[in-house]
Order: sequence, then C-alpha cells, then structure tokens
Amino acid sequence: MQVLVTGGTGFIGTALLQSLEADGHRALVLTRQSLADTPSRRYVATLDAIDAAESVDAVVNLAGASLAGHRWSPAYKREIRDSRLQTTAAVVALCKRLDSPPPVALSASAIGYYGHHGDEELDEAGAVVPCFSQQLCADWEAQALAAAGTGARVCLLRLGVVLDRDGGALAEMARSFRFGVQSWMGSGSQWLSWVHREDVVRAVRLLLARDDLAGPFNLTAPVPVTARELARVLARHHRTVVAAGVPGPVARLMLGEMADELLLRGQRVVPRALDAAGFEFRYPDLGAALAAIYGD
Repeated sequence: MQVLVTGGTGFIGTALLQSLEADGHRALVLTRQSLADTPSRRYVATLDAIDAAESVDAVVNLAGASLAGHRWSPAYKREIRDSRLQTTAAVVALCKRLDSPPPVALSASAIGYYGHHGDEELDEAGAVVPCFSQQLCADWEAQALAAAGTGARVCLLRLGVVLDRDGGALAEMARSFRFGVQSWMGSGSQWLSWVHREDVVRAVRLLLARDDLAGPFNLTAPVPVTARELARVLARHHRTVVAAGVPGPVARLMLGEMADELLLRGQRVVPRALDAAGFEFRYPDLGAALAAIYGD
C-alpha cells in the first residue's frame, strides 16, 4: 500500500517510514526539506503536488512544530497551532480531492487533550481541564475528524512523551545526568505518561491494519511514572553525584508558560483503548524501556 505521512522526517515519522518500507509499503512524505526520492519514497513540499488520481491507501498525519522548540511567546504559540491545524486542514482537503479517498486516516494529537488532573487516572473517556494544550489538542482533533466526511476511518493518536535514542524528549531530560546531576522539575510528584517509540510505531501499524478500530487512542505505556521516578530510573544509566530538583519558580522564570504546561504538571494516562484492542506493549515499564534504549 501507499501511505501519505506528514511529519515523516520527524522523530516518530522516521521510525514509522522505516517500519513501513521494511514490509514493502511505499510512502508519500510531506516535508519542507529538499530530499531525493527513493524507490519506496516520494517527497512533496505541498499536498497540492499530489494529483487527484494518485493512489493513497492511508494517511498518517504527524506534522506539527515542537512544543518545546522555543519559549512560548504569542508568536510561537500561533506557530504551534497553525502548524497543526493548517496541515490537518490540508490533509482533509486532499482526502476530499482525491478520486479515491483513503479509507483510513490517523492523526496525531497528545495527552495534553485532557489538561491537568493531578493524580487522577485518565483513559480515553477522561474529562478535560481547559488550558492552552487542551484547547490546541481539541481543535486539532476536531479538524482531523472532518476526514470522516470522506468515508475515512479516523483514529486520533493521543501521544504521551515518546522516548528513544537519537532525539525526542529523552535527550533533554537526561542532559543534567550527563554532567553528574540527577534532576527533576518542581516537586517531582507530577505524572509523566511516556511511551517507547517502537511501541508507538507498532500501535500505528495496528491501527492502520484493523478496520474495526476508530476514535481516540492513548499512545502511552500502561505504567506512567512520576518525574522523581523517571529521575531514579535514569540515574541507573548515568554516573550521578548529586540529586536536586529545579524549583518551580526557577523553571517558570527560565521557560515561562511552557514550564507549567509541560514540566511542572502532567497527566496520569493509561491506554485503555489499545488494551481493549489486544495491543501488547513491548516496553510496558520504564525500566525495560530505558535498558533497551541505553543498551544495558
């Protein structure tokens, strides 16, 4: 099959393309980078470059500016929103324009959809608490669901913090550990709902293949951890000589609104819908995931 992937040169998209191509599938990849096509991969700078007669068997929409790429100025918050909503609107427009619309569309979202709930455990039916991230994800999902009007089966990928080597959040989380400092943000009691990148790819492949699956799916490992627990497990893989938290006021001074939204508060999320679908995580607990990542 041929899969259209937006954000295909990003952290998740790169691994997904490798998995798809290893099984003989082809890919159309939306990217602003100037890259040479391969026998199994064609790059496009705009979805308008895709002819209406093109065969697109599935869409995986992963595009979006990094939430942690810059301090959240009003201009960067607009970029965060526009990069997601405009690309998703363009994907839906393409689905409507194609002579044969794709039967399945997977679109990224995030567990920020729920807002902040303290220690409350959240599955896909969890309530929402308004904040910037929550409204962003709600609008993003609403845009993606418009693809259902073309007959597509739509799955919403509510991603947690994706961990693996060679990029993603882990490199930043482990920065102080490389200098001998075991650290965490704030009290360390806030929840981190994480997932190994390999399990994200495997879950995406399942959702592409299963015609009976639609709606929101939490792409998080079944055992979330607190920030202090993450630091403790990370310390097994680094030589640390001191342990210290970064006080909340200091984090806010350094990072502004982003600190409260992403670092000092979190969500305790569980993958109920994936469990119901029979998905088995290769890395259900953080210890096993980090051991695999660090090669221990």
